[in-house]
Amino acid sequence: MELEHQQLDLRYSQLRLRSPRQEKRLVASIAEVGQLVPISVVRADADPARLIVIDGFKRVRALRRLKTDVVRAFAWELSELDALLLHRSLQSAQGESALEQAWLLRELQVRFDLSQQDLARQFQRSKSWISRRLALIGDLPPEVQDLVRLGRLTPHAATKYLVPVARANRDDCVRLAAVAAEQQLSTRDLGLLYAGWRDGSAVSRERLLEDPQLYLRSRQALIEASENPPGPREGLLKDVEILGAVARRALGRLKDFELGSLAALDHDVLGAGLELVAGHVRQLMEALRTTQGEATHARPEHPNRDPRVA
Repeated sequence: MELEHQQLDLRYSQLRLRSPRQEKRLVASIAEVGQLVPISVVRADADPARLIVIDGFKRVRALRRLKTDVVRAFAWELSELDALLLHRSLQSAQGESALEQAWLLRELQVRFDLSQQDLARQFQRSKSWISRRLALIGDLPPEVQDLVRLGRLTPHAATKYLVPVARANRDDCVRLAAVAAEQQLSTRDLGLLYAGWRDGSAVSRERLLEDPQLYLRSRQALIEASENPPGPREGLLKDVEILGAVARRALGRLKDFELGSLAALDHDVLGAGLELVAGHVRQLMEALRTTQGEATHARPEHPNRDPRVA
């Protein structure tokens, strides 16, 4: 059957994910060969003249973009509820995200007044599984769910990283999701931002949200440094630099104490520790002089130098 666009009710399109890339390819395909597969519809329980789309939302959007007059459709002789459940059973083999499952469960619960026990029976799942799925969309802000629907965030990233943030701070979750969508961050990068947010202080969290790319660059530099450790020469120079920085920091902390405020025991412990450190530094200096002397003796004489000249 052929239907006009105004006859179609797309209320259930919000239960499905969108993929701009796939829809772009679909538009090109329909423009070239036309609509090959009809959409699936059922008659609305309250208004049989109105047809509710159960499957084919991408095709409808593609046809609208192409400004076609009609849509090829196949009508199921089922109720809305039965059609939704049947379509879900047919599509489950293709894999569905946890958020899509949650959206469908909430729709069935609200629109058809199904209890969690009813849903558990229909989905052949435990009641606790139903409860956990519904909790996902209870925790995740609507703004973030819309970004997932539009294909700007992956469901995996949203459920794994943004739901925990939302449970702790919904405003930070919305900000982090907006940044991830705007900058088209990968799931890996979003995971790094989540780890930094989770482990950071209030100040560091704010800095991360203000400039996530700076945080990611810094994090990447640390990863590369750990994967490519410095050679012996660079490592030795770095160790000496660290040694000097630690000594300066300790001196600054010592100056913070008022005269005589350190206990005698503290003096003894610090003194013994510094003697030990000084011994290691003296050993380092002696080793350096030894290698310097060996290098001097091993240095070749200038070819034009007269060996008789002292």
